[in-house]
Amino acid sequence: MSELKPAPAGWEIRVSKSKGKSYYFCPATKESRWEYPQDAAAGQSAKRARTEIEQVRASHILCKHKDSRRPSSWREHVITRTKDEAREIVSRYLADIKSGRAKFADLAKKYSDCSSAEKGGDLGLFGRGKMQPSFEKAAFALAVDEISGLVESDSGVHIILRTA
Repeated sequence: MSELKPAPAGWEIRVSKSKGKSYYFCPATKESRWEYPQDAAAGQSAKRARTEIEQVRASHILCKHKDSRRPSSWREHVITRTKDEAREIVSRYLADIKSGRAKFADLAKKYSDCSSAEKGGDLGLFGRGKMQPSFEKAAFALAVDEISGLVESDSGVHIILRTA
């Protein structure tokens, strides 16, 4: 196997299962190349792909608070927690997911204040202009399989997992 240059930003080196040969792969665009990605797009592919994509698929966990635009959910008829309490709760969920103590979909099903909870938080595909601005900005900025930090919107406090 020939020695490859280190992968540029936004690219990975993978090994072909059929040929046993290393190649360059850009997860954001799903582009693969045998040759080193030297063109202008090489270093910017992932960044451009995130800004030019038209739709993403994402899941989320929502924790509403008393100042949310609709402070009620399928879990609680009247939500009385503060925004700070919601942030603390979502921070714990995020820590549990990142540590491997919990799975995103399991927490969403059990604790999310959104009706998408029954689908493990899956919101399906959505395009620009379909979600609240802060949520949209965060979802479109994520790489596939990347989890956001805390995202605040008029609905409450979220963590988002981009799935496609």
